[in-house]
Amino acid sequence: MFGAPRHLALAGVGARGVEWPIPFSLEPLLARRGQNVVALVSGDPFWFGAGASIAWVLPREEYRVLSAPSCFSLAAAHLGWSLEDVTCLGLHARVLEEALPHLHPGARLLCLLRDGSAPAAFAGYLARHGFGESQLHVMECLGGPRERLRSATAEGFALNDVAAPVLVAVVVKGATGLARTPGRADSTFEHDGQITKAPIRALTLAALAPRPGELLWDIGAGSGSIGLEWCLAGGRALAIEPNAARCENIRANIARFGLARCCTLIEGKAPEALAGLPAPAAVFIGGGADAALLETLWSFLPRGTRIVANAVTLETEALLMQAQAEKGGDLLRIDIASMAPLGRMRGWQPARPIVQWSAIR
Repeated sequence: MFGAPRHLALAGVGARGVEWPIPFSLEPLLARRGQNVVALVSGDPFWFGAGASIAWVLPREEYRVLSAPSCFSLAAAHLGWSLEDVTCLGLHARVLEEALPHLHPGARLLCLLRDGSAPAAFAGYLARHGFGESQLHVMECLGGPRERLRSATAEGFALNDVAAPVLVAVVVKGATGLARTPGRADSTFEHDGQITKAPIRALTLAALAPRPGELLWDIGAGSGSIGLEWCLAGGRALAIEPNAARCENIRANIARFGLARCCTLIEGKAPEALAGLPAPAAVFIGGGADAALLETLWSFLPRGTRIVANAVTLETEALLMQAQAEKGGDLLRIDIASMAPLGRMRGWQPARPIVQWSAIR
C-alpha cells in the first residue's frame, strides 16, 4: 500500500505501507506491476491528485478508482459555496504567485496549500499586494477526526498552529487586481523602456489570437510582456532574448506573475536560438527582425502558424511591406497620440507610428 505517511497512519496498514518517495515518483509503484497494489491519495485522485499521473502510464484495465469527495467539495459544503462559481487552485505544489491573476474584489478562491506554515505566508502575500482586507477561512484536515475551521483577515492573520493537510478559502477584498484582457499597464512589468506599449500590445495580442494551451515564440522579447500576456490568456510561451539585462527583467516578470510553468526564457539570438524548440502555434517578432530571420521562419514553421511582426523604423517597415507583398497577410499602420502638457494647457503627443504585419504561414 502506497501513500503519504499520514495516509498510511490513518489506514493503519503497518508494515504493508510504503511511503511515496520525495520528490514524488511512481517508480516504486510501477515496479510492483502485476501485483495487488493500493495507492492511498487524498479525496478525488483526479483533481490535483495522483490519479492522473497513474492513469497516464497504466492502461485502463490495470487499475480501479475508488473516489471520495475532494477537499474542494468538502470546503464548499462547509461554506455553502457553489463550486461552479469558485476558483480552485492547487498551490500545494506551486508558487503563491499563481493566485495573482485570480485576485479581484468579490472573487472566491479555494486554495490547497503546502503545509501548516503556508497559510501565514499566503496571508502575507495577499496583504503585500493590497488584498489585506480579504477574509481567509483556514480548513485543516477536512473530512477526518482532526478537522478544524478558523477564520481571519489576511492583514490580521495570527494563526501559527495550523495542521496539514490544509485548504484556505478566500473572499477577496481590497485592490482592483489584474485586468482580464491584454494591454495591461506598462507599469505592471519590469522593463528598461524596451516594451511593447499597452495599446500596441492589446492590438498585437488580438492579431496573435491566443487560445488555451497554444505555444508562442516571442522573438526579441524585451520585457517579455507579449509572451506573459499570452500566458495569462491560457497559452504557453518561449521568450527569446539575447540581452542579459533584459533577460533579468523577463525572469522577474515570470516570477511576479507565477508563470514559470508556462513561460520559459531562452537566452539567445534568433534564428540560432530557435534550433530544437517545439513548434509554435504563433510567432511574434518584436525586435531584431531582418530579411534573413523572416525567410528562415517562413521556411521551417509548420503551415498554419500565425506570424505577427511590429516595425517602428523605416527600414523594418519596408521589410514588412515586402514580406506582405511576397507572402500575403495584412498590414496595419497604428498611429496613437496621448495627452501631454503643452505650456499651461494640454495637447496631443504623438507616438512613433507602428506598422504591423500579420500572416498565416
